[in-house]
This record gives sequence, structure tokens and C-alpha cells, in this order.
Amino acid sequence: MTAHRFDVTGIGNAIVDIIGRCDDSYLATIGAAKGSMRLVDADEIAKIYGGMGPAIETSGGSAANTLAGVASFGGKAGFIGKVADDEFGRIFSHDIRSIGVSFNASPVKGQMPTSRSLILVTPDGERTMNTYLGISTDFDPAHLDRDLIRDSAILYLEGYLFDRPEAKRAFQEAALEAAKAGRKVALTLSDGFCVDRHRVEFLQFIRNGVDIVFANESEIKSLYETTNYDDAAAHAKKDIKLAVLTRSAKGSHIFSEGQDITVAADPVAKVVDTTGAGDLYAAGFLFGAAKGLSLETSGRLASLAAAEVISHIGARPAVPLDSLARQRGLIS
Repeated sequence: MTAHRFDVTGIGNAIVDIIGRCDDSYLATIGAAKGSMRLVDADEIAKIYGGMGPAIETSGGSAANTLAGVASFGGKAGFIGKVADDEFGRIFSHDIRSIGVSFNASPVKGQMPTSRSLILVTPDGERTMNTYLGISTDFDPAHLDRDLIRDSAILYLEGYLFDRPEAKRAFQEAALEAAKAGRKVALTLSDGFCVDRHRVEFLQFIRNGVDIVFANESEIKSLYETTNYDDAAAHAKKDIKLAVLTRSAKGSHIFSEGQDITVAADPVAKVVDTTGAGDLYAAGFLFGAAKGLSLETSGRLASLAAAEVISHIGARPAVPLDSLARQRGLIS
């Protein structure tokens, strides 16, 4: 692999995360199933926002959260996404740049508003997401930062963005651009319902253009249409060059070219907010992979990051992940 300036560049929905606490009764009031992720329109998002208490507003979206984690480990990260020229677009752009992630996109005027997600956290730490997708899904090959892709060791693609045909073409062109430059391509399946919508296309894309796949237990079972994890894992071993499967408290399962590794979940004294657990797991693993670390070390970095983020409110690390990793002797 030729020299690169960036460790990981991600393509995903540019969403402002607005995270606040609530009780179960408020979820019932707004008709949201606890622990779910639902899409809402502009009127509904405004209504929910008006009923929320104090909140934390940060640049978010799955891939953006992952890149924030990469930056916290000390890695060089870039993000490709679409925001509007509005208040939330300015919040997103300023926030993601402030944490050291390169974001070169210009805000778009006169179209849909910037995407945002209201994340309601109940006392047990469960998060319920109400998302208005806005302009972020209006993504096509013209929005690709091809120089950034070519200059990154790993290109990371967010499955949530896969819905529109134009975005699919952008993913395919981005993957080809990365491959031509000798880079790795990683994909997160993002959500079981996302897999249900795109199973055939995901499988075709994985078999022909993806080096690393991230999936949780539900997503990998959905991909292979089975209720049995071991069956799904067996299929994945045949299809995926490097599969990284997360299993919550059971840890994670990593396999590639004959290697089959199980990494224990890091212990957490109290789960406060599960928002971003999978995103930060991916951050740790991608950082390790970009730095040429072993699969086991990359998995341990991933588990460390996931445990840190679920110990507090919000989908970003509260303490520098590089400091935690050095304390464990995982990086020097």
C-alpha cells in the first residue's frame, strides 16, 4: 500500500445528534417504541424537539461518530457527507472539524434542511432515535471527495446511506476509486431493517468490492436470512474477506483467511447510554487496521471504545481513547 495522509475516511449521513434524557411515559406520548429507530417528518421532529428537556447537540450520524472515535485514538480521519446552509448545517460542520476530522463539503443552499436525530435516553440507558433524514440522503457521485478517498488507508461506508439509487452509485464509484489507489473498503450494515431492504444488493457489493464488513448479530442473521447466528457466521466466512461481528455482552467474533478470533466485551460498571456503541467499536477496529495492528489488538481497541461510550451520555468519547489504549498497553 502506498503512503497515505489519512487513516480512515467515511461516507455517511451528516446528522446533528440531539441527545437528551426522558422517561418511558414521554416515549408513549410521542408514540415511539422504546429502543427503536424511526424516521419522522419535519413537523414531527419539531414537535418532539419542542417537548425535550436539556440536550447535547453534536455532529452525528453513524459514520461521523466512528470517525470521531478514530480521531480520539489519534488517527487522521476524514468525512464525506452533505449538509444544508442552515443552523444545523453550521453546527455539524463546526463540531466535526473541531474534533480533528477533515470535512471539506460546502453547505447547500435552497434545498432540504440539514438532517437531525433526536435521541431520547431512558433511565435504563436504552436509546430511542427519532430521525429526520433531510438533505443528507440526497447524495450522489458528484458529492464524492475523490482526493480524500485516494489519500486514505481505509474507506468506510455507512449502510444507512444505501437507500437511494444515486447513493448506491456513489458507494460503488467510491469503492472503485479506493481500490484503484490500493486502499481497503469497509462497510457497516448499520441496521437489520436496512439489510432487509437491500439484502441482494448488499451481498453483491460485499462479494465484489468490500474488504471489511461490520455487523451485529441481528444484521448478519438478516443478511443470510437465518435465525441461527452460527449459520450466519458460516455463510459470512465464505463471502467476506474480513468479517467483524459484534454480539453485545458476548463480545465480538472476527475472522479472516483462516483466523477465527473471539474478543471479550470490556466490562462496564453501569450502562448509561448505548448510543454509538457499534460506531465506536468500528472506530477502534478501523484505527487498529489502518495502523497495521493485529486482528486481536484491533478488536481489543474496538471493545475498549465501545465500553467507554456506553458509560456516559452521548455517542462521542468523554476521555481521549488514545490515553485509555496506552494505559492498556494496546498502543505505544
